[in-house]
Amino acid sequence: MRFDRVWHNARLATLKGDGLGIIENGAVASTDGRISFAGPAEDLPAGWNATERIDCEGRWITPGLVDCHTHLVYGGDRAHEFELRLKGASYEEIARAGGGIVSTVKATRAASEDELVASALPRLDHLIAEGCTTIEIKSGYGLDLETEARSLRAARRLGNERPVSVTTTFLGAHALPPEANGDKDAFIEKICREMLPALARDGLADAVDAFCEGIAFSPEQTARVFDAAKALSLKIKLHADQLSNLHGAKLAADYGALSADHLEYTDEEGAAAMAKAGTVAVLLPGAFYMLRETKLPPIAAFREAGTRMALATDCNPGTSPLTSLLLTMNMGATLFRMTVEECIAGVTREAARALGRLDEIGTLEPGKICDLAIWTIERPAELVYRIGFNPLHARVWRGQ
Repeated sequence: MRFDRVWHNARLATLKGDGLGIIENGAVASTDGRISFAGPAEDLPAGWNATERIDCEGRWITPGLVDCHTHLVYGGDRAHEFELRLKGASYEEIARAGGGIVSTVKATRAASEDELVASALPRLDHLIAEGCTTIEIKSGYGLDLETEARSLRAARRLGNERPVSVTTTFLGAHALPPEANGDKDAFIEKICREMLPALARDGLADAVDAFCEGIAFSPEQTARVFDAAKALSLKIKLHADQLSNLHGAKLAADYGALSADHLEYTDEEGAAAMAKAGTVAVLLPGAFYMLRETKLPPIAAFREAGTRMALATDCNPGTSPLTSLLLTMNMGATLFRMTVEECIAGVTREAARALGRLDEIGTLEPGKICDLAIWTIERPAELVYRIGFNPLHARVWRGQ
């Protein structure tokens, strides 16, 4: 059998099954950008050959990393607000002075598509440099059809500018724009009647998200968005239970959502509903850290229920300006007490599941896209243990 490439003399963390799927003397082969073999080197087909053979010299190979929750495309930054918070200003005080999400909406509306792409590329490059091969990018800083569409087009363009797979999510129900004059129901109606159909028609969104919270939108308003999304055959995700328990996790599960994200206030009923529905819990330690939260997500309840757990950067200008999945894993372990296995699975297999793409990425198995991260480490725990250290040796995207 002839392959395009074979990576040999490697140790594999295939992520196949429920563990890390470790193979000490392994090899990975690719053909036409897909994995054609992943397993013990001794099991390679007799008489195999390859156009290119890569000696990994004992390094570890994992699936390419997946960042399944980001807000990577936006205008401006909020560093000044961070400085004000350090000096004692409250979020409410900053918001009343024109800061907070309103400031990002203003900057994003003023930015051209080219400017949005240019500002997002450095953030994307940092993620790629740490082995990220797939990223989800949400809109939500336009809050009008024109800017939301422009943001999603910019997100799609990032996948052409760099060797990375981009999944887009429409987060129109992120906050109330100033021109809505406080009328949340009218804004939700506009999302459902105007924005969602237009974006679906133009193929700009793979999924729909909403922020279900007291400071954002109610469960009833969120359900209206989800009903409209389902009618358009769009997948569903949800910012849920971050600041209070509005039973967003259960709502997401009731709608068969791919994921519910944040989840600090989720209860046992919500965890069980997510497990039953196959809805992934996406945990976001960057926001937890940045906001100095103290309420931990219910990791034990997720484990007990069998809820799948993913990790993501939540890269955004206000509450998680984080562009490192390696640091995210460390935070997941140190802040949330997740295990090494849970952290690594959380940015590979379970992150792929949270995007509805586990059939294509997230594990090293024949037939899947050949996205690999090759690491100069002695054991997988190093990926979670180190802080500010990048042991990536090589990144492979679609076999290249």
